[in-house]
Amino acid sequence: MDRRKFYLELGQRLEAEGTARIATGIRGERTGRKRFLTAAEEPDRDEFAEKLAGRQRVVVCGGGHVSLALEQVLKTLPLHLTVIDDRPEFASKERFRLADRVLCQDYRRALREHDFGEEAYFVIVTRGHASDDDCLSEILRLPRAYVGMIGSRSKVAAAFEKLRREGWGDEVQKGIHAPIGLPIGGRTPGEIAVSIAAELIQVRNQKGLAVFDPEVIGALTEEADPCVMVTVMEKTGSSPGKKSSRMLVLPDGSTRGTIGGGSVEYTAAKEAEKYLGQDVCQVRDYDLTDAPDTGLGMVCGGKIRVLFETLEPAAV
Repeated sequence: MDRRKFYLELGQRLEAEGTARIATGIRGERTGRKRFLTAAEEPDRDEFAEKLAGRQRVVVCGGGHVSLALEQVLKTLPLHLTVIDDRPEFASKERFRLADRVLCQDYRRALREHDFGEEAYFVIVTRGHASDDDCLSEILRLPRAYVGMIGSRSKVAAAFEKLRREGWGDEVQKGIHAPIGLPIGGRTPGEIAVSIAAELIQVRNQKGLAVFDPEVIGALTEEADPCVMVTVMEKTGSSPGKKSSRMLVLPDGSTRGTIGGGSVEYTAAKEAEKYLGQDVCQVRDYDLTDAPDTGLGMVCGGKIRVLFETLEPAAV
């Protein structure tokens, strides 16, 4: 499989399954070869391995004022948003215009019938204790990356006592974020929404999953000519970009995605232009110091290793 086709298939897998493990040969006979890894499979020494996540999937149970504010905050991020409510006037695309999916169903039924992926983030902000408890009971039976529930400490304590009576152990309760959100003292729906979004981002970053920028896949789908994928393999010290962040360099020199910005991104983009139309899989190290021989004019003090991969033109 050529590299362009591989990345397009990667995008499809991430959309369908949420995560994927991949390996890229960077030395010897494997140089340039890409493959998918199973959950238990280890990469070879000559391969660069990554675990990637697609658009973060967030499921909001409840269609009230907090959910409406949360929609506005969350959709500034590259994620897939589902909103569930059992009231037609609160669960409609007219109300939640930015959401990817709006389900007007009984909470238990919706959570049982629909597939939310292996790494979904569940936010429980319904109109009352009974609905919150129903959602929590169903979500604990699902694969998930996060579950948080709104409410006072006394309400949360009562919910946890109910879980104990149902047979759920302490370890399960420790995995529930309740009261939901980072403690920033928020009171208004907007402030609560910000605190919830911040906690989701915090949890995601702690898991170490690299999100594959959907803008990169979108550009690769639309662009038929040869282009270059630029990937951060590793970084040390104070340097921009995260591991597995990507930038696609197009034939006209424009870019999609980012490897951290600044001089290193500009330099990498210019270098990528030299490889357009060639068959290249090359590793490049950048020293982000103020030393005059680096040519980058940066004082970060860190180092960054970057992978350049040329991608074939799309088949006609």
